[in-house]
Amino acid sequence: MFSEVKSTPAVALPRRFQYRVRDLMIQEQSGETDNRVPKMVVFTDLDGSLLDPLTYSFDAASEALSLIRTSGIPLILASSKTRAEIEPIRFRLNHLHPFIVENGGGLYIPKGLFDFPVEETTLRGPYQVIEIGMPYTRLRAALKEIEQRIGSPLRGFGDMSAEEVAERTGLSQPDALLAKQREYDEPFVIEGPSRVTEEIQREIDARGLRCTRGGRFYHLMGRNDKGRACKLLIDCYRRQYRSQGDGLVLVAIGDSLNDLPMLAAVDRPVLVQKPDGSFDPEVQLPNLIRAQGIGPAGWNRAVLDILRTS
Repeated sequence: MFSEVKSTPAVALPRRFQYRVRDLMIQEQSGETDNRVPKMVVFTDLDGSLLDPLTYSFDAASEALSLIRTSGIPLILASSKTRAEIEPIRFRLNHLHPFIVENGGGLYIPKGLFDFPVEETTLRGPYQVIEIGMPYTRLRAALKEIEQRIGSPLRGFGDMSAEEVAERTGLSQPDALLAKQREYDEPFVIEGPSRVTEEIQREIDARGLRCTRGGRFYHLMGRNDKGRACKLLIDCYRRQYRSQGDGLVLVAIGDSLNDLPMLAAVDRPVLVQKPDGSFDPEVQLPNLIRAQGIGPAGWNRAVLDILRTS
């Protein structure tokens, strides 16, 4: 059935991490990266894909992550997570590239990454930001209106304490607090009978909004999705690597329906297995690669296979 606040200050990461963006650009311009690998851009979902669905670890993908880094391949994080959640993950990954938050609601580009001005950006701390989604306060108001119209409880993150978010997601309480710092997307659960889903969708459509399903929650949002944000970045990378022309290889990896727009935007879409070993049956594309392995294990295998055959 479902198809696919106020801004908070950027997390103050160590200055040495912020300056690594400049070092990356110097490295790429001097040709120090491995030129034997075709120029490639990899987009990835986090929860259930690069991150283990239970432990939130990316250790099982270490081999492929290392090869991506040494090959100078941009790795774009595209998640339903908030900016506040993604920034610590970037630090642990030594991640220097753009990232997409809250199902395409916002696109964050490190300042100075591209050698040309990016249009329609707002400067926010160390980032140039393209805001695609609807403000969170409007989404919250819409969810409460829909709840009243259908007469069935809809609990969003804005209705939940950090303790409840932690219990529902398996996150620690500090990480749950970061997950509640929403800007463009409201995760919610339906506490009434499942038959109300069609009525919910009608109310969402009537307001010009969208709803998609992730691993644990439905997500109410504006007209944004991961695919729209990915396409903006693809245009930037094609311009940046203009000498490669149409030879740019585009890869995306996900595990759920909310990843479908992102997967459809590339020529090598990859779907990894869920914890029970299944593939999301609602994700269907003619050129879809189904990677054997749950979460980061499948992620690792798929990326290594693509790099070896490219």
